[in-house]
Amino acid sequence: MLANSKFPLLVTLFLAVSLFSNSAAAQTTTVPASSVATRRAEHLRHGINLSNWFQAGGDPAGLTKPHFDSAITSDDLALIKSMGFDHVRLCINPAPMLRRGQGDQIPADYLGYLDSAVQMILARGLAVELDIHASGEFKLLLATDDRFVDDFADFWRGLAKHYSTYDPDRVFFEILNEPELKDPYRWYGIETKLANAIRAAAPQHTIIATGARWSDNDDLLFLDPVRDSNVIYTFHFYESHIFTHQGATWGDGYWHYLKGVPYPSDPENVQAVALELDDPAHRLLVIRYGNDHWNAIRIDNEIVQVANWAAHWGVPVICNEFGVYKKNADPKDRAAWLNDVRSSLEKHNIGWTMWDYDGGFDVVNRVNGVAVPDEPTVRALGRTMPAPKQ
Repeated sequence: MLANSKFPLLVTLFLAVSLFSNSAAAQTTTVPASSVATRRAEHLRHGINLSNWFQAGGDPAGLTKPHFDSAITSDDLALIKSMGFDHVRLCINPAPMLRRGQGDQIPADYLGYLDSAVQMILARGLAVELDIHASGEFKLLLATDDRFVDDFADFWRGLAKHYSTYDPDRVFFEILNEPELKDPYRWYGIETKLANAIRAAAPQHTIIATGARWSDNDDLLFLDPVRDSNVIYTFHFYESHIFTHQGATWGDGYWHYLKGVPYPSDPENVQAVALELDDPAHRLLVIRYGNDHWNAIRIDNEIVQVANWAAHWGVPVICNEFGVYKKNADPKDRAAWLNDVRSSLEKHNIGWTMWDYDGGFDVVNRVNGVAVPDEPTVRALGRTMPAPKQ
């Protein structure tokens, strides 16, 4: 009888403790950020992507010594520094380096080319993200072939070991650009495996991790951080693609028909562009872009969600791709979009790396082979136009 009378009391106490614990957990939305990763993220405040140096449009055939010697020079890096950028994201095609079954055996000649580039970047006072920028075929193997995942982990172990003696405050390891995996759970497992391989080889260096698919902000919000405190998380921002990718010949097929898509958008100013499209479904997408009122407020409403995610998990976050394809965009609208995205990122203390130095989204124009800063782009990014050479 006595035992029975105690049982309801014990149940009541258990439920009360459970409810209190759940309530406390619900109210705790911010945890302290990792001090090492957060401190090092300060070296990645205002950066630029270098896509055509070691990525060369994704074609390994173009990755030769003459290309490495001429695509980006010390003068380019000096110009980047003079415009007020503090880091570069070095996009690296892994195809020439990764050997199946011997992933950690990276060809010495190729490592030599890469070393020269990294040392030249560091000599100019810039930090560098070593970004593995693989092809779609490479990523498809990750999605379908567990043995290839092992090869890629071995590759990262070898690459991280090679650079483990470089300054960990200025050299960062980015696991993979835009994984393109449709299954985010598989990507989470792969990313964890790759992060572990890097950490085993380079205990002091900071890793850059991302969400699945295209590294969009919603991909990042799905992700739970890996069990490693020395990690920075990244996302890419190109919303809305109808504006940022007008005229592009990749991605959605109708993009290359788009021209003069305005920013900011409203239901009235998109009508002329919509009427130019024959396909009613594509026309509707443009009309929706107008109805969605893409402007500084709309952009900030997207980016604040990432800031909230980072605060919840107590981790640093960066945006290491954003930009507007120049071909068919009005220069003033392009500058307005860049300014609004950059301003929102800085408002939420998120470091950024703009896409791209040159190659269609560029911050410089090539005039007779010489890089000339594009002033509207430089100003929109809050950077400094360098003094003209005498």
